[in-house]
Amino acid sequence: MRFVFAISIALSSFLVGCGPRTTLGSSGESAARITHLTWFVYIVFIAVALTMFALLLLILTRRRGSLTEKPTLERNEGETWIFVGGLAIPGAILAIIFFVSIRVLASFPARASEEAAAEIRVTGHQWWWQVEYLGATPDQNVTTANEIHIPAGEPVDIALRSDDVIHSFWVPALHGKVDLIPGLENHVRVEALYPGVYHGQCAQFCGAQHAHMMITVVAQAPSDFRAWLASQRADAAEPVTDQQREGQEVFLSRPCGFCHTIRGTVAGGRVGPDLTHFGSRMELAAGTLPNSDGNLEAWITHAQSIKPGAKMPNLTQFNGEELRAVAAYLDQLR
Repeated sequence: MRFVFAISIALSSFLVGCGPRTTLGSSGESAARITHLTWFVYIVFIAVALTMFALLLLILTRRRGSLTEKPTLERNEGETWIFVGGLAIPGAILAIIFFVSIRVLASFPARASEEAAAEIRVTGHQWWWQVEYLGATPDQNVTTANEIHIPAGEPVDIALRSDDVIHSFWVPALHGKVDLIPGLENHVRVEALYPGVYHGQCAQFCGAQHAHMMITVVAQAPSDFRAWLASQRADAAEPVTDQQREGQEVFLSRPCGFCHTIRGTVAGGRVGPDLTHFGSRMELAAGTLPNSDGNLEAWITHAQSIKPGAKMPNLTQFNGEELRAVAAYLDQLR
């Protein structure tokens, strides 16, 4: 039995990409319900499979009769076994799984609640996530990208929208998959029981770079989350070194400012992610690369080689000094 469980777990890990994105473990109340349902289905599947193997083994090991020997199983009895084993038992198993699944689905809230500690709006783009924290007034709103911060131990409502095609928001340690459909707003409530970093991704094929549309959820202690949110409401930090000041000048005078926003500067583009606090993010290009100087320089100059089809073009007009200056400027935006 332990061997069968081990094989099933290994197979499920392979099917989800051999990574941490699996429904077999949970760190939130909603994900726990899905985990329990997953284990229930696994146990039923294994029980049915073992029963079938036992019956096959029984048939194979039975004493075979001769061609002249009259069958011992009457026709009516055979029809009864076909009905019971081929229809009644599978139908009952599927009905139970369906009923339990509906109960789990019905327990998830479909709309935002006043009980939520934070309200977030996530918009899916090809191929990145726009994340907006909605404050009491418009000037309290915060826009970031690909990385969601939430307070641990407190429910958070997330409104889900799409700007182009159908996407699917999936952070399996916190919740199940919820689709983002153009023209329709869906909702999901997540709650991380413990501080930590939880990884997810788009779970609906949405184009050539679907596999490079990751999302990271950072659960923090409530006081740390509120301090982080307050810092995100501030305008971009002013450059302090000559290299950073040169990088700001290059950024604002080249195409960068037409596509990206950096609050507190003249850069107000809406095509790409908001970069006001870009330096504080762990990853770039929606989880494609760790956020380091080398990766950032490679992304700026050869984005189409890293993520073909993305709206970020190759910017090869920078010389080496200008490129390092822009990277230094963006890195200090924390």
